[in-house]
Formats: sequence, structure tokens, C-alpha cells
Amino acid sequence: MFKTILHMAYQNAFLRKSRAILLVLMIGLSMGTMVGLEGLYDGMSQHMIDKTKRSDCGDVSIFAKKYRLENDIKYHILDADKKVAKLKKLSVVHDAIWRIMSDGLAQTARKSKPARLIGIDLKAEESFGTFSAFLKEGKLDFAKDGVFVGSALAEKLKLHIGSKVIFTTQDSHHEIQSMAFHVKAIVHTTNVVLDQRGLFISRRTLDKSLALKDNTATQIAIMRQDVPSEVLQNDIKKLFPKFDVKRFIELYPQLKQMQALLNVFNEISFFIVMAVVFIGILGVMYVSILDRIREFGILLGIGYAYRYIRFQVVIEALFLGFAGYLLGSVLGLLFLVYLNQYGLDLSIFAAGMSKFGLDNVIYATIKINYFLTTFVAIAIASLLSVSLPLRNIKKLNPIEVIRNIG
Repeated sequence: MFKTILHMAYQNAFLRKSRAILLVLMIGLSMGTMVGLEGLYDGMSQHMIDKTKRSDCGDVSIFAKKYRLENDIKYHILDADKKVAKLKKLSVVHDAIWRIMSDGLAQTARKSKPARLIGIDLKAEESFGTFSAFLKEGKLDFAKDGVFVGSALAEKLKLHIGSKVIFTTQDSHHEIQSMAFHVKAIVHTTNVVLDQRGLFISRRTLDKSLALKDNTATQIAIMRQDVPSEVLQNDIKKLFPKFDVKRFIELYPQLKQMQALLNVFNEISFFIVMAVVFIGILGVMYVSILDRIREFGILLGIGYAYRYIRFQVVIEALFLGFAGYLLGSVLGLLFLVYLNQYGLDLSIFAAGMSKFGLDNVIYATIKINYFLTTFVAIAIASLLSVSLPLRNIKKLNPIEVIRNIG
């Protein structure tokens, strides 16, 4: 019996082929677009978070007490190399590095801007966050008096490869120090603070210029293993109770807020598409049932149980919904794979996007839950769409239907 009902449901679902094809195309194109947008939104936020972690704070950062409040290098971490070595022995730590930072003024012959001088070790930065991926122009080489400049700061100061820049700050004895550098590279990290204010030099050079002891740091950044950030933070606090230990979300709450906002856009897009799917299936099923109202009346008149008709109509809606889902899955997957490999080039909006820490090319992420949630949503939309047509069938008077035949 059920096999016969399934066969009839399939035949009736695609009885009007043009109508069914249009509905399947509508569902498929809507779903494919929605899945692509979800991947782009997630890719945009994850890209920003990932690059910020790699270029700056990692999953968790360690600072000396009061450093983040007063931003003064007198609040620093001694023997940073030993502390990093100890951190790397923890099972929850994937990698750790240390940096020295000093705020001051970057100057050229014509302009000056507030800036931050960051002492780094290139080899360690490459291992920690693939620093070479941030290179926009020039060569990553600290030879002699080399400095790497954030892309936005270079634009403001009109710097190019080979330009001379002077940085003025206070050393650990509160004496004014001026350091002259030649630009070796321009880097774009998509971290707004670093791109607008960052100057990267050799860590050893900065130690000497600020009259600090060797292996002194103002920040130790840590990347976690496959554990929650809270677990890593708690373990580090136990190991170094005298320091200020902060998670990424505490250091960059605005990025988490942006991610939450993009999730809201995702949800709005999702509900709009599901509403379109619901209305589409409802319209097709309602017209289909009106076309066959006499057929259903006769079936009820000869004793055919309403539950079998209900089952048949539900299966028809599911056939149409899942046909659209399959088309949408293929289109969405192709869309995501393309955007994941080649990205969406928005170079025409480069000036505006850089201010928000975005790259000119946005890459999408691919997640299985895009397709799982859509599958469930389309199934629910298909089931709900037949509720009104089924009510009309249930109210049918078989005698009147048979009497009106002919």
C-alpha cells in the first residue's frame, strides 16, 4: 500500500513538469545563494579574527600588571624567553612568542603620526602566525636599520620602500630616544591598530634602544591546542599568577560583536529564504490539490482513508522540497568551493574595507551545518506548506463532489 502511495506521490508531484521545475529552480537558486552568503559572512569574520590572532594577541596574551592601563614599558616581563619555553611545555599550548612594544611618534620630513614600535623575531613570528603572509610590498629583512610599516600608516606618511622614517619615544629611564629607519617592507595584517600605527623592527634592536635587559617583553602571545580559550587562560593564570592574562575576546570585543552582527545577517537571510520556499511550495501544492479536488472527493467517497491522502500529499511536498534542496546543495557547494579557492574580489571598495580591517578579497568558509540546517528547514517548510491544502481536503463532502461530476 505504502509503495503504491509513494509511486502516486512521485507521479503527482511532477505531473505538471513546468510548474515543478520552476519551483525546484526557485528553491535551488534561493538556497544556493543563501549558503554562499553564509559562507562569505563566516569567512569574513573568521578571517579577521584569525589574522588578528596571528598578528597580535593569539588566543591568550600575557602582560605585566598595569601595562594595559598605563601603556608604559616600565611594566614589562623579564626573562620572557624562559617563560615562553615553560609555556610551550604545556599540553594546552600550540605555540608562544614574545614581543616588546613602545608607543611614540613616527615622523617624516613632512608629516608625523602617533605610532607603535614593535620588536619581533621574524623566525618566531613566521612559525606563530606566518608573518610573510602579511607582506604587501618590499622584502622582509631587518638588515641594518630596516623597519616594516603598517599599510595604513605608510599611506598616511607617504612612505614607500626605501623611505626614511624617524621614531621618537621614551626609553626605560624616561629619556627621549629617536631612532632612524629605512622602510624595507610594507605589511597589511588587516588588524586596524597595527596597520594604522605599527612599525616592526628587530626585537634585539629595540631592546638596546630602550635600554632594556635582554629577553624583556611587554607581551607574550599564546596559541592554544584543541581546547577552549578559558581552559588555556586558567592554566596560564595558575602558572603565572602575578601577570595579567587576557583572552582574545577580552582584548578585541569589537571583533566578536562584528561576528555576532554578521550572524544576525545570516539568520535574517535564512528566514527570508525559508519564507520564500514555504510560499513557493504552498502555492504549488494548493493549485495542485485544487486541480485534483474531484479525484480526492471520489477517493473519500469510495472509502479511501483520509490518512492515506494526507500521507500522499505530504510526500508530494517533500519530493518537491528535497528536489530543490538537492539542486541548491550542488549550487551552494560549487559557489562555496569557488569562493573558498578564489574569493570575492572587492578591490573597488578597498579604501573603505581597509578601515574596517578587511582584505580586498573575501574568502568563504565551508561548513557541513550550512547544509544540515537548510535540510531541516526545507523539510519543515514542506510539511507546513501542506497544512492549508489538507484542511480543504478534510472538509470535502464526497457526495457533493460526486454529484457535481460532469
